[in-house]
Amino acid sequence: MSIIKDFLLQLTLLIIPIFIYFTFILEKVKNDRNITVIMTMLWGISILLCMSFPVNFGDGARLDIRFIPLLLGTLYLGFWPGILLSILIILYRLSFGMSPGFYNTVLVIVLSLPIILYFQKSFIRSNKDKRGGIAAGLSFYYCVLGLTLFGIIKGFSSENLEVQLLHLTFTVAVTLFCIVLIEKIREIHQLRSDIQNSEKLRVISELTGVFAHEIRNPMQVTRGFLQLLDDPDLPPKKKEYINVSIEELDRANEIIDDFLAFGKPSGNDRGKVNAGDQVERVANLIQSFSLNHQVEIKTDIVDDCWIDANPQKINQSLINIMKNAVESMPNGGIVWVTCGPTADGSIRISIKDQGVGMTKQQIDRLGNPYYSLKEKGTGLGMMVSFQIIRSFKGEIIVNSEKGAGTEFIILLPQAMH
Repeated sequence: MSIIKDFLLQLTLLIIPIFIYFTFILEKVKNDRNITVIMTMLWGISILLCMSFPVNFGDGARLDIRFIPLLLGTLYLGFWPGILLSILIILYRLSFGMSPGFYNTVLVIVLSLPIILYFQKSFIRSNKDKRGGIAAGLSFYYCVLGLTLFGIIKGFSSENLEVQLLHLTFTVAVTLFCIVLIEKIREIHQLRSDIQNSEKLRVISELTGVFAHEIRNPMQVTRGFLQLLDDPDLPPKKKEYINVSIEELDRANEIIDDFLAFGKPSGNDRGKVNAGDQVERVANLIQSFSLNHQVEIKTDIVDDCWIDANPQKINQSLINIMKNAVESMPNGGIVWVTCGPTADGSIRISIKDQGVGMTKQQIDRLGNPYYSLKEKGTGLGMMVSFQIIRSFKGEIIVNSEKGAGTEFIILLPQAMH
């Protein structure tokens, strides 16, 4: 019973950093690097606490769940946090003196960390169910490895084996519990963020219909008079002022078009559409625009990619995303556009560029009102694109790395033709 109490204490020491992060830090810290540093420190504190209050058994043997903070820190944060947490474990264990337990700790980490790092990218790309399976499998591997090495170094005994098996069961169970807890809290946080964005979008939608047309009418009149004032005999400076004014009015008019597109309900004007044909059509439409930016568009489109959608709206979404892909490459490059079915019954449209790329923080804000990476952008075009895809029960996945380009993946339910 005493051993179980000690393991439950270990669980408490492990959970504290998770709640500290999601309760006090997540809402206040937005920079990815700062989040990584803070979480590495919290997992490090958790490791120190777990190692300071171990489960003692047998002839001076010690057990704890230090591996779980190391595992979670490496899987969620990446290579360097994993290395730093591993070094912390080794150095702190060394402070207890050179012993068979120290050699066991070093061997287990040396043999475990490369395996964790190997699965780290797969873990990040997986859904929450698969993440639990990956983490539990790694925990099982670590515990079996530790049990085997401990037996080789100190010898096997029935008492030690019983405690080690309890440690294995507890570690795997707590790992699964932590993954479920973290994913559930992240899901709640994302849901709250989506609700806040939905409220902003609702306000925009309500205001759009009321003001857009009233604003556009005087703008059109102003534009007309500016064109009348553009006399050939005007001084060059005044002609430049008139042209700039007309360009800015046109830009404002484009913003109003985006507002109207967002505020207008999608309705039920949809039918069976070959997504491949629409992708090909949009790629051809944007060809001249891309050539002006020294960008080449390459396509790989499979026939019979049928979806249930409105072709005009799908085109509008694709044009926005392809245009952004072209504009993200100031020095030219290639945009790869593909369309084809997936094994799970979806149609997958991919638009991949060689542009400047985005950070994770920038990706998370894509599609939010008024957020744009362009100097004079409003973010409305991307917001409309996200709304259109969602209205057809699809989703947009963005994969990007700063300086290495961006890939927009559009997944839409496949329709039988």
